[in-house]
Amino acid sequence: VQLQASGGGLVQAGGSLRLSCVASGRTLSGYAVGWFRQAPGKEREFVVCITGSGGRTYYVDFAQGRFIISKDNAKNTVYLQMNSLKPEDTAIYYCAASYSSNSLPTTVNKYDYWGQGTQVTVSS
Repeated sequence: VQLQASGGGLVQAGGSLRLSCVASGRTLSGYAVGWFRQAPGKEREFVVCITGSGGRTYYVDFAQGRFIISKDNAKNTVYLQMNSLKPEDTAIYYCAASYSSNSLPTTVNKYDYWGQGTQVTVSS
């Protein structure tokens, strides 16, 4: 499966962005999908994931209450709505797909396919 992430940009603190992850080649209903982010000089970190059916999600603490993941299997797309953005949210955001469709994997090595990333910059 090929993943294409988009929707990043420059936004002021407190603003919102919606990222999209469009899949081609395979249907996303067969994969758990996660979002990760990587800031300059830091390791890639987990943000949120959703099961293949879209029925379950798991958020890391800093994303809880501000970010919302959703899945439209008809469009083969996963969205990440990010609200109340902070400067510390500045990073490249990556979507990834895991064969473990009924699980909620939180580590990089549990994912099998990665998109190219989209830059999110939050100014203070």
